[in-house]
Amino acid sequence: MASDPTLLAPVVNAGLILASALTLLAGYRVIKGPTVPDRVVALDTIATNVVAIAALFALSTGEGLFVTVSLVLAIIGFISTIAVSQFVTEGDIIE
Repeated sequence: MASDPTLLAPVVNAGLILASALTLLAGYRVIKGPTVPDRVVALDTIATNVVAIAALFALSTGEGLFVTVSLVLAIIGFISTIAVSQFVTEGDIIE
């Protein structure tokens, strides 16, 4: 299935704008979150959105390096979410 380049660019740009706006909204939840678990979920959402932004930017520019960057960011986001959730539930990261 061939992709239509005239349709791909606006869709990728719309995705970049949407992911950026959602990242800002999640940032608000990190600052004003009523509980610590809300803040942890918002940080995980920000990490996921940053991965999406990097992947969409890779599509937009055609640079494969940004795909590698998005994979590294996904791994770092996952590990940091695990560490923060471990700290919130048990008060210590390493037992």
